Amino acid sequence: MCIFPVLVFLGVFLCAPHQCLECPSGCECFAVTRTVKCVSKALLSVPPNIPGYARTVVITGNNIHKIGPDSFTELENVTNIILSNNRITEMASHTFSALVNLRFLDLSGNQLALIHPEALRIPGSPLQELNLSRSLHNFSALTDLTTALRWGGLGGLLRLDLSGNHLALLPPGMFSHLPNLQQLFLANNSLVAVYSGTFSGMNHLEVLDLTRNAFGTFRADALQELEKLGNVRILLGNNPYACTCEIRDFVSWLNKTKAVVDVEAVRCSSPSRLTDTQLRGLSVQAIGCVVPVLAEVADLSLQTSYVFLGLVLGFVAMVFLFVLYLNRKGMKKWINEMRDACRDVLEGYHYRYEIDSDPRLGNVSADSSRAQRHLALALSQQLPSDTCIVQVPTDLQIKQVTTSPPVNL
Repeated sequence: MCIFPVLVFLGVFLCAPHQCLECPSGCECFAVTRTVKCVSKALLSVPPNIPGYARTVVITGNNIHKIGPDSFTELENVTNIILSNNRITEMASHTFSALVNLRFLDLSGNQLALIHPEALRIPGSPLQELNLSRSLHNFSALTDLTTALRWGGLGGLLRLDLSGNHLALLPPGMFSHLPNLQQLFLANNSLVAVYSGTFSGMNHLEVLDLTRNAFGTFRADALQELEKLGNVRILLGNNPYACTCEIRDFVSWLNKTKAVVDVEAVRCSSPSRLTDTQLRGLSVQAIGCVVPVLAEVADLSLQTSYVFLGLVLGFVAMVFLFVLYLNRKGMKKWINEMRDACRDVLEGYHYRYEIDSDPRLGNVSADSSRAQRHLALALSQQLPSDTCIVQVPTDLQIKQVTTSPPVNL
């Protein structure tokens, strides 16, 4: 009676790791750990009939060129999928939509060239870790990935690994649709600069890895972008920093930033006299930067010029006032004459205004003017042709004007 239960237990124990339960051909299934492994089996597609109890699926070292929604069906319990080194080149739309409990996805070591905008979309956004290191085949794949991150509904993603993809630049706002991302790994790429808006929208970032890239320095806009991240851990070591005058802003930022930087690994790569010298604490004189000194000299010269100009203008004003003082009597006489002249003119205008405003004086003035015109006409008829009549306000004066005979040339 006791032998039968023992045999049943031994049978289950010995068969569980292998084929006693349903397992795809060429794969190994482990019921105890709920794991299915298909490693280096030259598979051309994801094997069907993966046991429903599986939580971890490891398919690596095969020749699977395309994956789609039909590759993963009835796998609601799967939480981890490792698809590394399978030479995958294409991910179709909603490839992982059936994996509603997927937490970890590893696509590293593939050759992705075509990524559908909704390839990573999963209902409920359960995905927390995404490994795409050494997986992007070309720049178009980066563009596709940027779109997939935007339309993938990855609001719950916490960790993203893009290391080793030979990235030369990052599109602005590439990670803006990953609001809860905490760890971003961009190591071992070819990045040369960080542009404004590269890390926008990442309010919960804790770790940023930029080691082993091609940074020679960080410009002012890049430093502002890094400073916006707040008190995060930023790894900047093992980059070819050129310790010239252009790096002084970066050195100043290292000395005052609130971010936790691996300053011991941030060292000069050139020039040779500063090779392997730590950037933090590096003085301006050490990097041979004379621009600040020249700037101070220029500012001092400009201040001196303004002072000299002020002295010259003050001296000219004093000379002008001294000349006015010496000619004060003449100035006073000239002012009095100008005042009398202005007063005479104003009195004349006032007198004319009184005459024009009184109708009686206006008639008298008109009759007087008419009589003067008649008298002048009569005299002009009686006098010789060389006589000129000049009218003055009080009376008429007749002057004899003689004309000289013309001169023949």
